Parts: sequence; C-alpha cells; structure tokens
Amino acid sequence: MLRRFTAVVLAADRGPHDPVAASANVPCKALTPIGDTPMVIRVLDALDAAQSIELSILCGPEWDSINHEKTLADRVTSKQIRWIQPRATPSLSAYHAMASVDHENLILLTTADHALLHPALIDTFCRESLKAGGDIAVGVARHDIVQTAFPNTRRTAIRLQDGAYCSCNLFAFLTPQGREVAKFWRRVERHRKNPLRLIGILGWRTVVQYLFGKLSLAGALARLSHQIGLTIHAIELPFPEAALDVDTVSDWVLVQNIARSFQPDRGPRHNQSLPTEVPE
Repeated sequence: MLRRFTAVVLAADRGPHDPVAASANVPCKALTPIGDTPMVIRVLDALDAAQSIELSILCGPEWDSINHEKTLADRVTSKQIRWIQPRATPSLSAYHAMASVDHENLILLTTADHALLHPALIDTFCRESLKAGGDIAVGVARHDIVQTAFPNTRRTAIRLQDGAYCSCNLFAFLTPQGREVAKFWRRVERHRKNPLRLIGILGWRTVVQYLFGKLSLAGALARLSHQIGLTIHAIELPFPEAALDVDTVSDWVLVQNIARSFQPDRGPRHNQSLPTEVPE
C-alpha cells in the first residue's frame, strides 16, 4: 500500500524588501511569476499531481499577499489547500506547521521558491525516503550534474570526500521524533550559505576532517544523527533541477529560461478540502 505524505510549503519571505519580489513587482517572493504562473502555484500544482502527496499545507505568505493573487486566494478560501500564518523564521514556521499535522502522518517539507519542482522528482524523493527509513531524509544532488546541466548557475555546495553536494530544499519527516529537528534548525539556519560554519556545528574534529577532504556525506550525517539523537539519511536525486531554487534575481532569470521548455509529466488532481487558519 502506498504511504502518502502531507506536504508543507514554506512561502514567507525571509525579511522585508526581498530583491526578487522587488524586481518582479510583487508583494512577496512566492508570487514571483515564472512565465505567467506564480512560483508558489507551480509548486502547489506539482505537489497536487504527485502520487506520493495526500494534501498540502501552505505556511505563508502573509494574508495581504495572498489576496493579491486571485488563484492562490481562491484555493485557500475554498479549502483546496490549508493556509497557516508564517512565523518569524523558516525554522519556527516549519515547526509550527508540522505541529498542526497528526503525529502519525509522513511530512514532506519544501519551499515556494522551488519553481522547477515536478511530480516525478517529488515521487522519487518520497519513495526513496521511505526505503531509507530512519527519522529524516534530506534531498541532495551532486554538484557536477547541476553544473553540467546549468553551467551558468552558481550553487552553494558542500565539498566532501565522495563529492560535492547541493541541497535540494526537500526534507522528509518519517517519524514524530523527526519533527524535533526544527529546533536544531534554528541553530544552523543563519549559516545556510556557509558550508564551513555548518560543518563546524558538528565539532572541531569534523571541521578538521572536512578541511583535509576526509569527511564523507555518510560520515557527516552519522555525526549529525549522533548529535541530535535522530537517524538522518541523504537521498541523492538524479534531477539537476532539484537543486535550483530562486534565491536571487539571476536565479529568477535562469529558472524562467529553463521553464520555457519544462513540462510537468502529469496534470493536477484536486486535494481534499482542508481547514484553514482565519487571518487576523
């Protein structure tokens, strides 16, 4: 029997005056258009079409921004998707959103700026996460396949003994205990663009191994698992587009160019009706 996930999409801006939103002349980054479609709608449509996803929860953007985009507002008010007020940081938003989901449910966490997300990618990640087991699975892509596919992009990569890896903004929470990692996330989110500082959280021995090229992906995750008392696995994805999110204006330009020839493999289906927080 196919076990399906509840998807949580983080859609709030990290701070005021987001440069991508300003360039696109929209009230928040999640509403930045790719072609004629806001990024957040592309993400929700991909989740809606994925076989692994049962329902979707949108955490952010602020209610005023949602009202700016009729398609999104209609989906929320009709309870096709559930909307939750965002918190001050991504980690707090994630923790709050996951706390609203039944403890026995599987959770897929992603972001509204993952504009090239598609059903095959989602289903592959969810399927392989369940095979791996443990408490948490994180999606990664090898830096070389990303650079080969998109030579004009620069992605943050952690260079390890067995290769360089890019994050894919895909996280599977497979047990109730796994959701507690959001508390640890609060410690590390400010270092998300600095691989050395991220590694440093695991201790000086790990830093030395990293600097001398002796730290593997499995080794890094084993140390992290030990430190937080949870089992974490990496899911290596064969899709270079999995590593592309829209962090900068140049990312937006790149993703728009890619999206012109990008075709999702299945059409959307409708999720069940869900309760939505009443905006204050």
